[in-house]
Amino acid sequence: MAAKDDFGREGEERAAEYLRLRGYAILARNWRCGQGEIDIVATCGDVLSIVEVKTRRSESFGHPFEAIDERKRRRLWQLAFAWAEAHPETARRRRIRVEAVGLTGADAASARLEHLEDVL
Repeated sequence: MAAKDDFGREGEERAAEYLRLRGYAILARNWRCGQGEIDIVATCGDVLSIVEVKTRRSESFGHPFEAIDERKRRRLWQLAFAWAEAHPETARRRRIRVEAVGLTGADAASARLEHLEDVL
């Protein structure tokens, strides 16, 4: 289990760096509340981004984005609003967007990275 957790953390680190290089300011990582956890909270311009990161060694069990089903999308939106409520000074006058970063490959540092800017 520890190797899987390490791999996931490496994927989150790569996703955060990818976002930073694209002008996102990372506000929080692994933010938790009673409803669950947000992998990355960031801003980019007038957008508050709630980013779910999915890291997979292969697509043997499906594409990373397939893990974000309707139930998970609803949970991410609930978490987005919980974060905004807990941080009104940051969320004020910003659009909220749920995003996803998927990494596929044996090594998170060289894995194929895909970014969905709007997970409805």
